[in-house]
Amino acid sequence: MRFSVYRPPQAARGHVPTLFYLAGLTCTEETFMIKAGAQRLASELGLILVAPDTSPREPRLPGDDADWDFGLGAGFYLDATQAPWSAHYRMHDYVSRELPELVAKHFPADPKRFGIFGHSMGGHGALVLGLRHPHRFRSLSAFAPISSPSQVPWGIKAFTNYLGPDRAAWAEWDANALVRRRAYGRPILIDQGLADKFLEVQLKPELFEAACKAAGQPLMLRRHEGYDHGYYFIESFIEDHLRHHAAALVG
Repeated sequence: MRFSVYRPPQAARGHVPTLFYLAGLTCTEETFMIKAGAQRLASELGLILVAPDTSPREPRLPGDDADWDFGLGAGFYLDATQAPWSAHYRMHDYVSRELPELVAKHFPADPKRFGIFGHSMGGHGALVLGLRHPHRFRSLSAFAPISSPSQVPWGIKAFTNYLGPDRAAWAEWDANALVRRRAYGRPILIDQGLADKFLEVQLKPELFEAACKAAGQPLMLRRHEGYDHGYYFIESFIEDHLRHHAAALVG
C-alpha cells in the first residue's frame, strides 16, 4: 500500500496532531495532496496530513478493473469477506490499525491526536472509521460522503460484492446504521454541494442527517448552492475542515 505524507514545520520540534484523509472513487494517494490546497493551512496549524491509496493495487484480481466504481481505486474502506477480495481488500483494518501504527513509528505524529476526514467514498470511510474507533480518531468530518451506502447504488454494489448478500452484515460498514447505535459524541462536520450530480441518487445526506438527529449526534451539515462533487469544492472549504480538526486536536 502507498500513502503520501505532509509534515508541517512544527514536526521538526516534536510530535504534532495528524489528520488522515480518505479519497474517493478512482483516486490515489496523490489526489488530495495535489488538488486540495491543504498544505498552507496545515503548515500554519501544525498538522501532519496522511493520505492513503483507495485500494490495494497488487496482486491483481480477476475483474478488479472492470468497473470504475468497484475494485481498483474503489476499496470502500471496509474489510471484505467474500472471495477473492477478502484476501487483500482489508482497507478498514489498514486505516484503523496498520497505517496509524506505521505513521506513529516513522513520523513525529502524536497517536493521541489523530483525526480523520474524506470525500465521497472516502467520506463514507471516514464516518465509519470515526464511529467505530472514536478513541483513535478524535475529530471527524467529510465532504459529500456516501453516508447511507446500504441505500444507494454505489454502496449496494460494493457491499454485495465485498460483503455478500446478507444486509445485516452491511450495518457495520454503514454510517447511517452505526450512528444510531454508537453516536460519535463530538461534532461531525459535513459539507455538501447542491450542484453535485450524485446528490439525489448516490449521496442522500438527508438520511444521515435524520439518523444523527434520532441519535442525538451533533452534526453540522452545510449545503452550498452551485458547488459540485469535484476538488474545487473541496479546495473552497478545506480551511473550515482543517480548523474544525485543529480545534479538537491542537493544544
